This record gives sequence, structure tokens and C-alpha cells, in this order.
Amino acid sequence: MTPLWTAAEAAAATGGTEAGDWSATGVSIDSRTLAAGDLFVALDGPNHDGHDFVAAAFARGAAAAMVARDPGAGAPPAGLLRVPDTLAGLAALGAAARRRSSARIVAVTGSVGKTGTKEALRLALGASGAVAASADSLNNHWGVPLSLARMARDAEYGVFELGMNHAGEIAALTRLVRPHVAIITTIAPTHLGFFASVAAIADAKAEIFLGVEPGGGAVLNRDNRFFARLAGAAKAAGATVIGFGAHRQADARLLACTPDTEGSAVEAEIAGTRIAYRLGIAGRHWVLNSLAVLAATVAAGGRLEPAAAALSRLEAPPGRGRRHQLSWRDGTLTVIDESYNASPAAVRAALNVLGAAEPAPGGRRVAVLGDMLELGSRAARLHRALAEPMAAAKVDRAFLVGSAMAALHDALPAAMRGGLWPCADAAIPSILDFLRPGDVVTVKGSHAGRISRIVERLRAHAAPGGA
Repeated sequence: MTPLWTAAEAAAATGGTEAGDWSATGVSIDSRTLAAGDLFVALDGPNHDGHDFVAAAFARGAAAAMVARDPGAGAPPAGLLRVPDTLAGLAALGAAARRRSSARIVAVTGSVGKTGTKEALRLALGASGAVAASADSLNNHWGVPLSLARMARDAEYGVFELGMNHAGEIAALTRLVRPHVAIITTIAPTHLGFFASVAAIADAKAEIFLGVEPGGGAVLNRDNRFFARLAGAAKAAGATVIGFGAHRQADARLLACTPDTEGSAVEAEIAGTRIAYRLGIAGRHWVLNSLAVLAATVAAGGRLEPAAAALSRLEAPPGRGRRHQLSWRDGTLTVIDESYNASPAAVRAALNVLGAAEPAPGGRRVAVLGDMLELGSRAARLHRALAEPMAAAKVDRAFLVGSAMAALHDALPAAMRGGLWPCADAAIPSILDFLRPGDVVTVKGSHAGRISRIVERLRAHAAPGGA
């Protein structure tokens, strides 16, 4: 196997001092999940200092470790790459990986839908060649360079997710990634605790164009009210604008969509080519983002028809719409797991999917919602505004978790109120007692609210021998 990094290459990339003649087949920052042959980067994080786990990394088979100080006993001197700062060293390693790569690079950002779009791109571009893509949601100041540093030498395409909650963050990431194609899925009210307006969020997302390679493309949501603002920023950076959506002027245009409980049959026109394909996930927001995926695939030089066919195999990432069919009291319970995170736009999209779902005879539509965070002074109004899409989705009962959800609880009709609790664990007994066979349950909330614990308990309760 061709090594991903040799000692000499890593030292040249980081300006560090290597000891020994090692080679690494991967890069890791977590000694618990490290694979044998990885280069372990000892990051000094807010909760843990990776230098305390260098010995554990070598015990698991690390080929070497990047360190900024003496890691103590258990680390062979011949396997250390010494740098002044390991986070800067990781960024330098990622930059070197990008410089040596001939892959066509696509970067994805947006207020919602980043990770799902990234996973769809992995599938779509994989029909044309070898793809390197960010794992999970590695989209911040250490996740992006880590993903770049892991990019295989022979990758033909690279897909990287860029996230932010403050202005200036995406600018640094995109200049590291240097994409040939940049996607902004949509602009919506998220992180409003850190921005004066949604327009300011659009401007922060538009920073992605600052790193686009000359002659590159910007794939933008033609249906979004900030399209013109984003298109202006893209053109100013020298990128070619490619619009996607249902808008009649979209370059990647939705012509027809027939949804069902398992996905959607889609007809679209992509860069002048009419195409029909099957999308393996339910929800109009997935359909619209699939247009961006196919437009970016064409812009990156991939093949359209095989890319579209590959989307039939798309599965929702964990916590982002994944469905679980659970055995439940002599019947079946459907759980739609949206528990990874939440924003007003994302909750509305999840409720649309719930509204389109058909409960079994005797079943009900149940929404379990946790607080949406980082909304600043607009939090109460934005939570209260969810009452309308709840009614449109014909939700039978809503179980709400968190202090901010009190605004929505008060806005709901009495018959829809299932209860309001301060935390997920407190809500679980009432939810378990209420649910019956045939119900369809959507669980969604911000990650910090640990709403995912409710999904875990539902799955455990349904398991043989469960509580």
C-alpha cells in the first residue's frame, strides 16, 4: 500500500523535525478510534490535551505522532514529528495534501443541509472516479485540515464541508480547500446569536467564494431570497454562477417531483440535459439539494447520468432524517431521527416530511422537538412561529424539551400539547407511555440539548429485552 505520508513529506509540509523513517497510511486526532498505521496528531483542545494520549495511540498501532512537547513515557523517540504547534502543523499538512492533489474539489456550506449534500456528492461523484470526502461533520478549523490531510494521493474528486458560526471562519477554510466548485445550499436564520441579520449570515457564507480556483463555479439556491446577493459576491470573486431550484431561470431546474414514504421520483433539467432519477430519501429539501449535487458534479467534470442513478442509494446520515422501523407493542413504530441539530428552516423541513408520512391504521403523527439554539433575541419568536408548520403537518401531539420551546408550547392548541420538559431525560417516560403501534415520530433538536437520547431510548425500549 502506498503510504499517505512519509516522515520526510510530513516534516517538509509542517516545517517540523522528524525522527526515524516511518510512513503513515492515515491521520487521526483521537487515540480511541485510531487505526494501526495512522499518524496521530496531538491537538491541545478545550477539554483534553492530545499529548496525554500519545502513548495510547502508539499502543493502538500508530505509525508516528505529531507533537509540540515531550509526550512522556510510552512514545518511541523514532516515531515523533516535532512541531511548534500541532494545530498549525495539521493545517500545514492539509495544505500540502491539497497542493499535491490533482483532484477536482467541491466545497459545501449553507445554513442547513451541508452534511447531507456532502454525502450525496460522495455518491454522485463516486460514479465517475475515486472520491475523498469529509467524514461526519468535520467542517471547522481542525476538521477541515484533518479531512484534507486524509485525502488519498490518487483521489480524483474531493468533497469538503465548511461550517461556521462567526464571520471570517469560512474565509480561512476555503483558502485552505481551494475548491473548483463551491455550493451554498441555502441561507436561513441560524446562529443569529452571533449575527445582526440573516443578510449578515449570507455574507459570511459567501466567504466560500474567496477560495474558489480561477474559472471555478458557484452553485447557489435560485429559490432563496439571497440569491442575487450571493451571486454578486460569487461574480466579484471570479466564479461562474450556477443556480439550482424550482425557479424557471435555474440552471439545474426541478421539473417534477413525486414523493413517497421512501424517497422521490424526480424529473429535472441539469445544464441543458433533461433527466429522470430516483432519490432514496423523502423530503423536498433533499430533492432540491440533489439538484445542487448534480449541477456540481457536471461542473467538476463528472458524468451526469451515472451520478443521478447513484442517488437512489442515498441514505440519510445518522441524526439527519434516518428512519427506524421499531417493533412496538405487537406492532411497528416509525422513528424519523433528526436529532443531530435544529434551526427554524431545518425543523420546518422535518415537519414537512412528517406531514407527508402516512401513519399505519390507528397511528398518529408525533413531533418531539428540542430547543433551537444560537438564535439570540429572536429565539422566542422563531420558536413560536413553528406552530403554523406543526398545524400544516397535521401533528397529533407535540412533546417539547427545553426552556426556549415554552414559546411554542404556549402557541399550540391544547389538544396538540403533549407536555414541556426541561431536559430530554425528563420527557422520556411520558413519550414511552404515549406512543402506540402505527405512530410516526419525528425527533429533532439542537445537538447540545441531547435530544438524541430520546431516539436511543426508543430504540432500546423496542429491542428484545429492552426496558
